Amino acid sequence: MQRPLILVTNDDGITAPGIRNLVEFMNEIGEVVVVAPNSPQSGQGHAITINQTLTFEEINLEGPQKDFSLSGTPVDCVKFALDKILPRRPDLVVSGINHGANSSINVIYSGTMSAAVEAGVEGLQAIGFSLLDFSWDADFLQAKEQIQRIVKKVLENPLPKGVVLNVNIPKLNKEEIKGIKVCKQADAKWEENFDERINPHGKKYYWLTGYFNNMDKSEDADETALSEGYISVVPVKFDLTAYEYMHDLKGLLE
Repeated sequence: MQRPLILVTNDDGITAPGIRNLVEFMNEIGEVVVVAPNSPQSGQGHAITINQTLTFEEINLEGPQKDFSLSGTPVDCVKFALDKILPRRPDLVVSGINHGANSSINVIYSGTMSAAVEAGVEGLQAIGFSLLDFSWDADFLQAKEQIQRIVKKVLENPLPKGVVLNVNIPKLNKEEIKGIKVCKQADAKWEENFDERINPHGKKYYWLTGYFNNMDKSEDADETALSEGYISVVPVKFDLTAYEYMHDLKGLLE
């Protein structure tokens, strides 16, 4: 039987340890093609490149997979892979493993998750993986079995149209991870400000700073699950329509 074709991408760049680990994990499941940014693209969200050209090259990295680096965003990578690189439509798109969390409101800003969402827009099965560890030396092997389990379950049981999975993994040893919880996106946000400074030429410049404010302590929230040692899995839709308000809005405007 033909092995499933798996497209792997990320937002930390094609040589980041997270994606290299994910590629190794996926090589044990299917035929892997990697199309990822040639440089870090964190926080790009669903950005696409429209005001400059794109270039790509195949690079030789360890493993049986094919690796291509692209001078674009994570969403560009998915679009470009489908149009120019892949021999057929992939059975699954996996994005990550991101260095750092993409839980709660972070899903909006995440290049990792935007790549998965773009795959969903194209009618493809897709999962974004993130580890709550920003370190370049993070130990991704601790979650290998759970990542492969989730991937196999999705391949065997396709997600509904328009749904992709946002998977976040706590920074714990394998023995400390309690399991997997299906969750909702927590009601949380970044409280931000811009730190004003002066450069040597007397000109003002600014650094974005702030802190993460979790206002949601409910048991089914992803932030709660992560804090309790569980892997959180949130089904995400790219349809942003507020259906519950449509009736009331019609009453106001029609």
